[in-house]
Amino acid sequence: MRLTLLLGTIIAAAALAGAGPVWAEDASRAIVTSQPDPSPAVAPYVSDPASGPAVSRESLIQALRSKLKYVFVIFNENHSFDNEFGTFPGANGLYSDGAAPRDGAHTPGFTQTYTDASGRPVTVSPFRIGPEQNATVTDSVDHSHAGLARKLHVTNNVPAMDGFAADEYGRFAHRGGAENEAMGTQFARLVMSHIDCDTIPFFWNYANRFVLFDNIFATEDTPSTPNAVAMIAGQSGETQWVRHGPKGTPYQVKDASGTTQGPPLVNDPQPFWGSQFDTSDDHEPQGAKGTGREIYANTNIASDLTFASLPLTFAGRDVAKAMATDRSPESELADVREDIPFIASRNGSSVPWRWYQAGYDHEPTDPPGVATHNDYVSHHNGAQYFGYIADNPAEQGSLRGLGDFFADLDNGHVPERGVFYIRGGFGNLDGMSPPIQNRNFPNRAGLTQADITAIDTAKSGNDDHPAYTDRQISEAMAARVINAVASRPALWAQSVIVITYDESDGFYDHVPPRILSYGPDGLPLARGVRIPMLVISPYARAHAVSHAEGDHNAVIETIEALFDLPPLASLPDEKQALLAGADPRFNGPGGFVQHYLGPRDINTPATDDLLSAFEPRRLTGDMPPLPGEYAMIPKDIVAKLPHYDGKGCVA
Repeated sequence: MRLTLLLGTIIAAAALAGAGPVWAEDASRAIVTSQPDPSPAVAPYVSDPASGPAVSRESLIQALRSKLKYVFVIFNENHSFDNEFGTFPGANGLYSDGAAPRDGAHTPGFTQTYTDASGRPVTVSPFRIGPEQNATVTDSVDHSHAGLARKLHVTNNVPAMDGFAADEYGRFAHRGGAENEAMGTQFARLVMSHIDCDTIPFFWNYANRFVLFDNIFATEDTPSTPNAVAMIAGQSGETQWVRHGPKGTPYQVKDASGTTQGPPLVNDPQPFWGSQFDTSDDHEPQGAKGTGREIYANTNIASDLTFASLPLTFAGRDVAKAMATDRSPESELADVREDIPFIASRNGSSVPWRWYQAGYDHEPTDPPGVATHNDYVSHHNGAQYFGYIADNPAEQGSLRGLGDFFADLDNGHVPERGVFYIRGGFGNLDGMSPPIQNRNFPNRAGLTQADITAIDTAKSGNDDHPAYTDRQISEAMAARVINAVASRPALWAQSVIVITYDESDGFYDHVPPRILSYGPDGLPLARGVRIPMLVISPYARAHAVSHAEGDHNAVIETIEALFDLPPLASLPDEKQALLAGADPRFNGPGGFVQHYLGPRDINTPATDDLLSAFEPRRLTGDMPPLPGEYAMIPKDIVAKLPHYDGKGCVA
């Protein structure tokens, strides 16, 4: 039995159980609200956001700068907000806006309709899956750029959010035949599924104890790579498109001949650096190859990215020195020529940074002295796409493996401050296998050992990406990172941890994103489907939901605020491109004027930061900081699958 058909059948059976309750809506909200019904373990730390002191943004930033020296970003993969937190109490979810119930008629896309091969209309609504359906392992749905556009179904710049089921059914059924039609039916249901605390109890625990953001979206309406780039740049190449056009660059290197994918990136091409077109002496690694792994076709290589990113501004007054070792400055620095002296003129201290990603270099699971890169998902490494990082010895050292994160902490190799991105990959460092919680579903005769072996082989990754990971293995990785920080009192006292995702995988979410731009293909580019984001810190609010609106630029804005860095959108080269993007030549459909073809990390209500996560009274000393133990999950619980025996909602 094919694995996709097996898991699709699991989801299809769960869909038949029904869509759940329907309610009414009250949309009035403060920017931060308390979650209801704190548990005895949480209640002592809870304060009403409405009763707090009025603090200006600048005062809050100054207070945070005196406390926080470290930012850790656990950067997961491919889930929409509603898919993971659609029934989380106090959040804007599937059946409630967090303050009051809401019925399906007032929930965009709640009832999806498509026409099957027989001409019959079929409707699908959201439904829960859990341990009974082995929900820790699912397949990936359509998250191609074109597929996501179909799912949003934008008319007059407003997404209807009603194309999710139709897209999934159509991408299989159009091939014809009963098996393809069955697969289309299964995926039309899968895309509308959601999970809860029984499936991801750790992530719900962190959201319950700290701050969950329910109005954050993918920066780009695309698959992973553009949003991995956007995590550090606030864009996927819009300013490079404005400056140079959208075409790629042709290459002929030995037997490899092709044209790179030009900006802005909207697909999942491999980074130029490390590809078959890269002739540099010190190659970046390639990702794992094979079925379901990385594709290095000559048509699937990205152009070198040349616009500004956080690693450029991280260099501070030393930026010219850091860029002096770039191997090809004529091409790789041409689009930041004016940015470099501007950054240096601010005379800011440099900010150490690292991008830790599974499989990038030698991992503890590799044979001695041999880096296999078996776990490396190269198209998720946003930093590797920039020549002034990946083709620059002064910057390459910031790219490391996941095992290096834990080793650096254990060995004291952590700088006095910094920003650290942590990503998983195709496997895990702990020898974990997916917990099959119901061996008699969907087949009452039971899954065969061959079925279970196939699932173990295919789905033991730890970055939460459907298709090759297990959700509890993924949250275990996050817990290990959080425990590693929170168990070190001096480090915890100066840290903020962000858990977020690159994009939705194409899973249904009901909140229409604000359409800010269109790409050269005429499809919506920014923003994409809503994603989860959590903030954990000793100075965070407890048991709160923030409704601040933003995307990955919110993380960038927060980092810039904490370390006094200039916004990327304020840099001379980016500022010029942003202004040029408003020229009619770049207009979107219907004459849509493009004001956001580039980073949007200057704070506005529509492009907010994450500062609302912090409790001012903890910063002033009127309330004590949250202790590290409050953030930790015991090691034995982290290691035992399934977590809480599949009963996380009552744990």
